[in-house]
Amino acid sequence: MNNTINVIKDQTLTYQQKVIQLAREAENGIQVLNISQNVKSYMDKGIICDMFEGNAPYRPRYILPDYQRFMKQGSNFLGLQAPESLGEAINHLLILYKHVPSITSFPVFLGELDQLLEPFIDDEEEAYKAIKLFLTHIDRTLTDSFVHANIGPKATKAGRLILKAEKELKNAVPNLTLKYNKDTEREFALEAISTGLEVSKPYFANHEMFVQDFGTAYGTASCYNGLPIGGGSYTLVRLNLKKLAEEAGSLEEFLKVYIPRAVQLMNILIDERIRFLVEESGFFESSFLVEEELVRKDRFTAMFGIFGLAQCVNLLLDAKTPKERYGHSEKAMKLGYDIIKTIEREVNQYESPYCIATGKRFLLHAQSGISGDVEETAGCRIPIGEEPELMDHILHAANFHPLFPSGISDIFTFETTARKNPEFVLNIIQGAMEKGLRMFAFSCSDNDLMRITGYLVKKSEMKKLKEGQQVLHDTVGLGLEAAEKQNLYDRKVTQND
Repeated sequence: MNNTINVIKDQTLTYQQKVIQLAREAENGIQVLNISQNVKSYMDKGIICDMFEGNAPYRPRYILPDYQRFMKQGSNFLGLQAPESLGEAINHLLILYKHVPSITSFPVFLGELDQLLEPFIDDEEEAYKAIKLFLTHIDRTLTDSFVHANIGPKATKAGRLILKAEKELKNAVPNLTLKYNKDTEREFALEAISTGLEVSKPYFANHEMFVQDFGTAYGTASCYNGLPIGGGSYTLVRLNLKKLAEEAGSLEEFLKVYIPRAVQLMNILIDERIRFLVEESGFFESSFLVEEELVRKDRFTAMFGIFGLAQCVNLLLDAKTPKERYGHSEKAMKLGYDIIKTIEREVNQYESPYCIATGKRFLLHAQSGISGDVEETAGCRIPIGEEPELMDHILHAANFHPLFPSGISDIFTFETTARKNPEFVLNIIQGAMEKGLRMFAFSCSDNDLMRITGYLVKKSEMKKLKEGQQVLHDTVGLGLEAAEKQNLYDRKVTQND
């Protein structure tokens, strides 16, 4: 009750932000999940974290509608025919977005925007004006930085206009990914880099790697989450490897006893959350998205997240000096790799009847952190302030990126002179992907738009919120907390040599 009153009285929250938070309070006021005492014990210790998804799952965490199907058929429920012009296409998408749920109550996937809009572009000057209005509408109404769109890998007129508009508008929403492969037109990739160095988006996704894991019908949603289009992820639960290592008496015991036990308990929790959602909540029986086949149960999976690998490894190795620590030691890297492979083996031994899209298996995910993480580093990242030189950083990360089909990330910050040499950045990205990087997120050190864990927040907006002013986007609060607690301003800056 106190939480509810506090939300109602909080003058830094907008009306919409209050409504969403009050709904969360209501959901968390009931208990419908069958969770064993052993699972609860690991949750109470912070070893297993359910990502604050709520006590009664009534919508999938991440939904990736088949927007191409929507553009071809329209929607009976929404009373929309298939669009025939750019104006209709944009209008239809904006209407549908308001009806796509997620864990945030906003759509986490807006589709492959360039492909959706390209068939309707004739007059590029008029199209540019329309796309700017489209993106501005999204930023002002879908006020959550986990809202995400994709472009590429093929260069398109729409893709170029989107990049141009993003560079001009400098909006926090939507987050943006460029699907990139060796066939992506170089000039298009350079335009994406030029935009990224100004507004910290798009980041580059290794299209060939994702196609190997999902086929071509995949999207990147929310932060760095690769998932099947037409489905998504029921849930994301994460394992705190640092806290798990603190429980173990030895490295051997950690690998042979504690990891299998923790994975088993987390698998049970994930499946229980899915069970209620699929069998009791009625989502798949009542949503028009399902009725019109914009999403299907056989296109859904679930995400088994991990974080705190760096601290876990340092703890198990009793690494004291910098050269012994994760990110600098071959021994530490090998132990980290062995830990993830052990988890992967245990996860893949478990069958979930609900995860049809991925062969009844959960997908490994290097979870990119939440604002309250203080002692644990996101996913498999090297701790902020301890990053090695760029090439060593990339080679280290490349050991882990192929192991996480549903997403992993490292963030690289370039010095401002990189804007004069986007070829330098593109060559680095190409080399990184050839070595095995799945994602390459980058920005310039002086950008107002700051990449937090994976989402974007304006530094200027965080300053306003800190001064007690209201801000439009609900993720600014999360960004402010993360920036202050996690030393995000101390990320290593790469010089343009």
